[in-house]
Amino acid sequence: ERERERERESGAVTMNQLIQSQLESNLLNIANTIEQSLDDEMHRLQNMGEEDLDRVREQRLAALKKQQKKRQEWMRKGHGEYREVEEKEFFNEMKGEDRMVCHFYRNNWPCEVMDKHLKLLSMKHLETKFVKLNAEKAPFLTDRLKIWMLPTLALIKNEKTTDYVVGFDELGGVDDFQTESLAMRLAAGGIIFESDDYKPAGAGSQGPQRSIRSSSDYRSYKKTESDEDSDFD
Repeated sequence: ERERERERESGAVTMNQLIQSQLESNLLNIANTIEQSLDDEMHRLQNMGEEDLDRVREQRLAALKKQQKKRQEWMRKGHGEYREVEEKEFFNEMKGEDRMVCHFYRNNWPCEVMDKHLKLLSMKHLETKFVKLNAEKAPFLTDRLKIWMLPTLALIKNEKTTDYVVGFDELGGVDDFQTESLAMRLAAGGIIFESDDYKPAGAGSQGPQRSIRSSSDYRSYKKTESDEDSDFD
């Protein structure tokens, strides 16, 4: 019996040694592959001719010029700042815009909180136009877009309202949420470019999701108990 036990133990040790040896071999192969790839890239760069280097520089310069031209175009159209517009100006402001956020507001604390975050995001995300509209002075648009609670953000892509952020529920349900939370929500709606700064921490974490409300389903949208503070009751 003892002899069989020693044989089993010896077999287990041998198996563990084989597994460990295989793991070490696999890791070594991976390391060698990475090292070879880096060596190949360094060799390619070191042996680039003058014409190759000139072509790379030209491509980089062309990309920078294109980016700068786009930024200047955005600035001319009012990007990079957070402005108030009147109802009669809304459609002209929206015309030709790929991405626009319109904050329907009134003079209250929640809307002032939203203002603070939108101003910060407008300066960082030149790709998107940020405007605000006094809902009490815009009866046509509030009725057409079914704005019933403030603050509400209308997210507009290619001149069509595609999504809404209503109140603070999607931002944690508190008025001291972080600007990054709003940025993640806007990025989820495709209204600003994504950034590593806005990705949730941890592999299992999830950022804000898109609202259940969109321009195609607002007529069937139902109030919930959490919507009791609607400004349009």
